[in-house]
Amino acid sequence: MSSNSTIRILMAKLGEGYEDAVGKLCIAFREAGYEVVYVENQRPEAIVASALQEAVDHIGITTLPGARIEDIARVMELLKKEDLSYVRVTAGGFLDYNDIHKVKEAGVVEFFPKGTSISELITWAKANITLTDDWSK
Repeated sequence: MSSNSTIRILMAKLGEGYEDAVGKLCIAFREAGYEVVYVENQRPEAIVASALQEAVDHIGITTLPGARIEDIARVMELLKKEDLSYVRVTAGGFLDYNDIHKVKEAGVVEFFPKGTSISELITWAKANITLTDDWSK
């Protein structure tokens, strides 16, 4: 088993559309040794509540068509409100290329445009996602 086996990642989606991409990501991250929690609900409040309940180390948000930057910003706002700022967030998928800087300004550590390969995502995760010690406090 990989050394990443105790890292918990919450996978969530914003927007409307098929869940194929999210499902493939969940499987790939599990196969890479991460513990993956999937949230079907698309509301920022549900995403943050699940992050708190599941004591995750990282949140990965898939943006589907119709996803709004405001929803991603709301996730970041709610994480701060719940004192979960240490839980880092990445996002990827359908967003206008010109809006990616707004997502990063909201506090998302990285945005992966539609078409980014799963192997690139796993490589980035292995280099950048770490255990969160703050849950023990």
